Amino acid sequence: MDDESGRGEIRKAVIRRRLPAQRRARAVRAQRTIEGLRRTFTQPDPLVRTWGGSLAPWRLVAVGVVLIMVLTFSWVRLFHIGPPSIEDLRRAAGVDEWQTLPIGVKDDQPGIAELVDGTWRGFDIDIAYMIAEDLGFRRDEVRFFGIESEDRARMEASDLQKNPVPVKMVIASYSITQEREDMPNVMFSQSYLHTEQSVITLKGHKKVASLEEFKDKDVCSLSSSTSAVAAAQSGARQLVRRNRVSECFDLLDKDEVDAVTTDAAILGGYKARFPDKYDHWDLGLDKTEPWGVSVGANEALRDLVNITLYRSFADPKDARWEQAYQANILPETAKNKNVDGLPVPLSRPQQPNTTRPRVRELPWEEVVP
Repeated sequence: MDDESGRGEIRKAVIRRRLPAQRRARAVRAQRTIEGLRRTFTQPDPLVRTWGGSLAPWRLVAVGVVLIMVLTFSWVRLFHIGPPSIEDLRRAAGVDEWQTLPIGVKDDQPGIAELVDGTWRGFDIDIAYMIAEDLGFRRDEVRFFGIESEDRARMEASDLQKNPVPVKMVIASYSITQEREDMPNVMFSQSYLHTEQSVITLKGHKKVASLEEFKDKDVCSLSSSTSAVAAAQSGARQLVRRNRVSECFDLLDKDEVDAVTTDAAILGGYKARFPDKYDHWDLGLDKTEPWGVSVGANEALRDLVNITLYRSFADPKDARWEQAYQANILPETAKNKNVDGLPVPLSRPQQPNTTRPRVRELPWEEVVP
């Protein structure tokens, strides 16, 4: 074998040894290519990367978005769907446009409302001042005008010269009844006093236990009052109606009637002032006479009055109602006893239960307790 032939055989042997290694290398490269394609088409990247595997930041973002949505919905509901605010009520009632606050009250009911030497005083007067204060009126901006019973529904009082005066509200021992609430120009607040019907006679009259004992007698009562209805139903011989309770007492003093009947809180003032002239009789009736504030047709004003009544009822720091009662009605209670020395109830000594008015307030406010 010559040198050329030997070298050729050697090259063929080397090539034969290299071929399997090259084939293996190509096979490995092909396998890697296939695996890369498989990952590309079968294992896509996640839509949201967890950056280190933690979802906590994204959870916080989600919670924040939800809170914003809830607050936005609550804000819209509070200010566009919810109840009115006090400012809304004041605007609707027209309160901020009033320079003074004219109120119709009684002027001849000791302990309740009367004008003495140019000064108004009594339980109804103090209740009126309480309401006026919350409406933003000073005492010298409140104007009281005497109002007769039959004029209460018309919201028309009279000045000292007997000229008619329209009033914004009536606080005049005005009992809340369904018949009155059905009238077109009468709208009551919640009640601010509970009393009951009773009877007064001249001193020395025989004991009285019911209105039926006046079946053959003459009885005086206030016009358009609930007491007059009860007296008429009892069968009184003659029911004399007057617009002023003082006129009934004038008739009683002259023996022109045998008795005067109306709410005990009203009669109690006369008995306390003239203890030796009259006898006051408890009729033991179950029916309660709830007094309310009439605001005519001003619904927003009624709601504002109810807010004041609820504040004085629910807030332990608000003692204005209790002060009015203790200053006016409580002193008369001790002076109202029958011939047996038993007390004649004039009214309940607590403010009537008052429900919370629907009024809008922000979470950090406490407009109504």
